[in-house]
Amino acid sequence: MKFIKKSYYYFFYRIYRSIEFTSELSGGKFLTFFKAGVVMIALEIWIFFSFGNYYTICSKTFVEITFSMPIIYIPLLIIVGFNYFTLDYKDNWKKYNGEFANYSKRKNRIGGWIVFGIILIIIFNLIFSFYLVSQVDWSQYR
Repeated sequence: MKFIKKSYYYFFYRIYRSIEFTSELSGGKFLTFFKAGVVMIALEIWIFFSFGNYYTICSKTFVEITFSMPIIYIPLLIIVGFNYFTLDYKDNWKKYNGEFANYSKRKNRIGGWIVFGIILIIIFNLIFSFYLVSQVDWSQYR
């Protein structure tokens, strides 16, 4: 369990550092923590949508999602709450920040590529799941 927790904080740390680096290039570090949190929430929502799409494909159940349905708000509240209690609450992420900053340059570079790879996998997985949903002939199942 400690490995998963530390990996999650490292994932956030690498996103935070990437946003911090690009912010420095553009003139300042404005709301870097907030931006990194939004990226984390977006990635988690995309994972949720991917699983939802795969469930839709496997069960052959057409689900029309609108903003008035609780199926949208409940996972969103869980994701935002999870991020709040793991990252924001008492600045838990800062406890690991120093440790990750002291990693060797090689170790941080490898970790950065792993995080980048995971982000690409999440994005391509979402696109692929929507592609699979589009291939189903839904007129047979309504």
